[in-house]
Amino acid sequence: MTGDRVRRRVVVHGNVQGVFFRDSTRRRAEQRGVAGWVANRSDGSVEAVFEGEPDDVRSMVEFCRSGPGHADVREVEETEEEPEGLDGFSVR
Repeated sequence: MTGDRVRRRVVVHGNVQGVFFRDSTRRRAEQRGVAGWVANRSDGSVEAVFEGEPDDVRSMVEFCRSGPGHADVREVEETEEEPEGLDGFSVR
């Protein structure tokens, strides 16, 4: 089963802090069964790691391209990584 898992790291730039981006991401990841974490970065961006089934991870990356209602996403950097077997989703 772990062979089907994928992992993506995203860094989301724009007006993405203070708009419930992290909590919205956590709730959506938990609904989809995606593991990982999301955190604010000191440069004003948000960074997240998603691990899970390919369609679920793809959905999370797509969510980050728009974010919650008050977010203004200007750019999303996406990096493919090897899955680490993460369990659960956390806000850092």
